[in-house]
Amino acid sequence: MIVSTAVAQRRALLVFALTLAIAGTRFVTQTWAAGAFAVGKCGAYGQAFDYPAENAAREAALRQCRGGGCTAVTMKRACAALAIDMTNPCGAHGYAVKPHISSTLNEATKKCYQFGGKECVIRAWACDAKG
Repeated sequence: MIVSTAVAQRRALLVFALTLAIAGTRFVTQTWAAGAFAVGKCGAYGQAFDYPAENAAREAALRQCRGGGCTAVTMKRACAALAIDMTNPCGAHGYAVKPHISSTLNEATKKCYQFGGKECVIRAWACDAKG
């Protein structure tokens, strides 16, 4: 089968365009990979993910946290989770930031029990672009 030059050029252009599109999405994902998780009193939380900078993510998470006394931790290419004690939501809690969601959920629950929780459950979690 003989392919004309025009057809070959169109195919090459299509392959080039697809390559640029894939490379562009990878760049955007890597650039917007800062997140934050805010934890407050009585199970209050705020979350922000895929921000261009850690400071912007931290501020956004703190704005969402309505419980007072909120503190924020950043998560760049990671996940964060908050576990609270269902028997006393204003009592023991635990949070964690880890590279993978499964280890994050386990660590947050474990910390809740370490701080005296009786029935610790995950209240909230978030991952940024790579977590």
